[in-house]
This record gives sequence, C-alpha cells and structure tokens, in this order.
Amino acid sequence: MLHDGHHALVVDPGAAQPVLDALQQANLQLQAILVTHHHPDHTAGVSELRLATGATVYGPQNEVMPEPLTRLAQGQQVQTLGVRFEVLEVPGHTAGHIAYYCANVHGAPLLFCGDTLFSAGCGRLFEGSPAQMLASLDALAALPDNTQICCAHEYTLSNLKFACAVEPGNTALADYATSAQALRAAQQPTLPSTIGLERQINPFLRSREPEVIRSAQGFDASARDEVAVFAALREWKNQFR
Repeated sequence: MLHDGHHALVVDPGAAQPVLDALQQANLQLQAILVTHHHPDHTAGVSELRLATGATVYGPQNEVMPEPLTRLAQGQQVQTLGVRFEVLEVPGHTAGHIAYYCANVHGAPLLFCGDTLFSAGCGRLFEGSPAQMLASLDALAALPDNTQICCAHEYTLSNLKFACAVEPGNTALADYATSAQALRAAQQPTLPSTIGLERQINPFLRSREPEVIRSAQGFDASARDEVAVFAALREWKNQFR
C-alpha cells in the first residue's frame, strides 16, 4: 500500500480483508488498485475491493483480469495519488506481466515489479521464455541504482541460499546474506531492496559475470550463450534445495 494520508493505492491484492482493515485503521480511501499479472495470489481481492471502495483498477493489456479495469501497455502511464507511474512490460513469469515505475516517490524512484524481480532472485518462467525474462530483468537493472524495489513476495533468504551457491566468491552477497538473516530473525522484512543492491548480489542480474557463468555451466555444460546460461540458472534454481 502507498498513501498520502488521505487516499491510498494497493498493488496485487491477493485478499481483500487485510486491505480493508488497513484502510479502516488509517482512515484512508482506496483510490486505485494496480495489478501486475493474472495469478490469483495477486488478483483474488480485486473485485471485492473495487465493489467496497469504488477504486479504479489497472492491469496488463493482454491477461485475463477481473473486470472492469483499465488495461495498460508499455509506455502508458497511471496518474494517482499525485504521482505518475510508467508502465513497463516485463514478460517472463507470465506472458503479459507488467511493472509500475515512478521516478520520484518520497525522494527516490519506486518500482512495483510483481513476481518478475525478487531480492536475490526472479520469478519462475510459467509462460514466458528465458530470453524474455532476461530482457525484462535487463530493463529493470537499467533503472537508477536508488530505485526502491517493492516485489510481491519475501523470498529473500531462500533466494540468498541459492545465490551464495552460484557465486560463493561474491563478498557483497555474503555481507547481504548476513544482514538479511539478522532482519528476518528479528521478524523484520528485507524489502524493499534497491536496484543498486540487486546488481551486486542477484545472480539473475549477474548472469554475464564470469563466476556465475562458470557455475551455470557446472549445472548444464551445454549452456554457452547468454540466454542459455540464464536458462540454466533458472532451471538450477527450480531444482535447488
């Protein structure tokens, strides 16, 4: 949830009641619902919230969504709460996945990226191809380093376990793993992350780094070009325990 003290927007409400409770507690009026992709854990609360609050719903142009909504494609904009979000098409996790980027929210850029990018990880490829996901992550990695990443799940510790296996020589990664473990032990979130941090520690943003390439080829010796290396990393993560 993002709010200005009077009005709020929510992103990917998988359930309505927690949002309704938060709105009541803070005495906020829901103005907009931003949806990144069609999976139920991101959309199941949309219809109830729209009916209860009259909020405008925004979502991807080419996915099955709870109607009615305003459909969005690459380069279009959403103006709400006095801020302007740019729509980025980031297929991979799903075929029509989008993200919402604003260049300045409370003094820093802000990204709502759904299940495309996680801290130290990325989403599974349910509908898109490795080439699509690599291109999507490249687009997100090109955003300013201080961009706050508001992803949709707290998967950080499990992602870090994999990242450390991929790139054991990365000292920035080791340091971040220690701090993330301390945060979770204290029941604190690791999120939001930042683009600058993820470029240092996320193997899926670092798939062209020599150590990451070697590790991916250790999993799949046939991975020779950059898309094949990325695909090997993603498949390795799928099987990693």
